[in-house]
Amino acid sequence: MVELTAVPCSIVMAFATSSSRNREDSWFKSLFVRKVDPRKDAHSNLLTKNEESNLYKIQFHNVKPECLDAYNKLCEDVLPSIHADKYYPCELVGTWNTWYGEQDQAVHLWRYRGGYPALTEVMNKLKQNQDFTAYRKERGKMLMSRRNQLLLEFSFWNEPVPREGPNIYELRSYQLRPGTMIEWGNYWARAIGYRQHNREAVGGFFSQIGDLYMVHHLWAYKDLQSREDTRNGAWQQEGWDEVVYYTVPLIQHMDSRIMIPTKASPLQ
Repeated sequence: MVELTAVPCSIVMAFATSSSRNREDSWFKSLFVRKVDPRKDAHSNLLTKNEESNLYKIQFHNVKPECLDAYNKLCEDVLPSIHADKYYPCELVGTWNTWYGEQDQAVHLWRYRGGYPALTEVMNKLKQNQDFTAYRKERGKMLMSRRNQLLLEFSFWNEPVPREGPNIYELRSYQLRPGTMIEWGNYWARAIGYRQHNREAVGGFFSQIGDLYMVHHLWAYKDLQSREDTRNGAWQQEGWDEVVYYTVPLIQHMDSRIMIPTKASPLQ
């Protein structure tokens, strides 16, 4: 008969505690320690659709509450004419009012085919446009503040194209930890496949000028319940939970806006 030697409880507890602590330390360090691969190219060149050279500008206008209707009417009179005029190498992708999130806010998204030269061309031409100059002057009376960002689109996202409504749109904005954009892109290149089933994916962008290491994901849903059902459905797909687990530690701050398209928006 083999004699079993009892192991003191203190040793067992010490081993269990040590093992548990090692696992916790490893998990905790994974939140902060990132392996940095040597790169010989800019992040923008690795993540975007270089062959298309599309540049985007997103504008956030905080409007005086009593002026929102007049502001929307002013934009409806001016912005579509710029969008339709081939003289300007730019397109109005979408224009919205925030429904849930920051109130009395207008959001405009423009695309410049040809990158920075197209942006510069449009700016120079609009300086000579008297109607646009009058629009800016009148608009300034209605605003409390405004800001913008220049963006590039992720290569693995859809290019935003006009769509019929009615839809609501969600703009989810992520402030990433510096140095994590490539890692974010690697995970979302796989994750986007889990979010295409209801055509909810509209566009994905990352900042070049303005707030840096900022990512914007634009989604479309029929209504708030459709949004809830679609997001819950993603968790039923194998692999989505892993993407969330590894991307959440990359985020410093995140924000969500539910937006309603205005009459002038190509995205309805």
